Amino acid sequence: MRNLLLGQYVHRGSVIHSLDPRTKLIGVLALTSAVMAVRTPMGLASFALLWLAAVRLSRVGLALAFRNLRAFLWLLALTFLAQVMFSDGQILWTLPFLGLRVTAQGLENGIVYSLRLALLIGFATMLTLTTSPIELADALESLLKPLQRVRVPVRDLVMMISLSLSFIPILLEEAERIRMAQLSRGARFTGSLGTRARALVPLVVPLFLSAFRRAEELALAMEARCYHSGAVRTSYQQLRFGIRDLWAAIAVVLVSAVSFASSRIAIAWP
Repeated sequence: MRNLLLGQYVHRGSVIHSLDPRTKLIGVLALTSAVMAVRTPMGLASFALLWLAAVRLSRVGLALAFRNLRAFLWLLALTFLAQVMFSDGQILWTLPFLGLRVTAQGLENGIVYSLRLALLIGFATMLTLTTSPIELADALESLLKPLQRVRVPVRDLVMMISLSLSFIPILLEEAERIRMAQLSRGARFTGSLGTRARALVPLVVPLFLSAFRRAEELALAMEARCYHSGAVRTSYQQLRFGIRDLWAAIAVVLVSAVSFASSRIAIAWP
């Protein structure tokens, strides 16, 4: 839980931070869609280079950017092993005593699926690290504004999404604080699976109570500031699409097109 960075914003004043939040949001959606369509390790490698370039330009640091992946290492390893052990293809070797066969296609699938999952997490992390919750809310409201014509409560939906994003780091810090308090009282979070499952009860119950208390305090604060659902509001920060946004969009399109084309060529190559 200490390694999760989803929902946290780090201000650096970089080129990536200065981009229009709509550009970053649409760019991340386009990149994740393109990553899901690419099926070769070389095609995904180009997206990895783009991600490293974005980390460099954002000046958040590689250590901070890789920190969120550490919380999902078990999922990446499980994805890789599942593809290696249970994919058909040319058998490279057989594991003794287990009867499991490692195939060449399984190795390729393991690399592709684990790298694809890591890139999805990495791009989502970069979006939240370089874009504040207020900017994300403004971008979502601007992009979803046409839905107001069919009476969709866009402002209320954006408000709920922005509040959810802002609550993620708060709840993670609260969970870590409760865990340390339970450890000081003699609680054990290690051992067998049953022991660890029972140990989560004194952690989850106070966390839910804390979340409900914070939600009630937030509701009272919004009422005290005369918040009303559906009211027309203005924004202090006006979103503008500049030349940097144009270059960023061109880079996303070029990398996606080259990766997708190389993936198709590699699949069609005999």
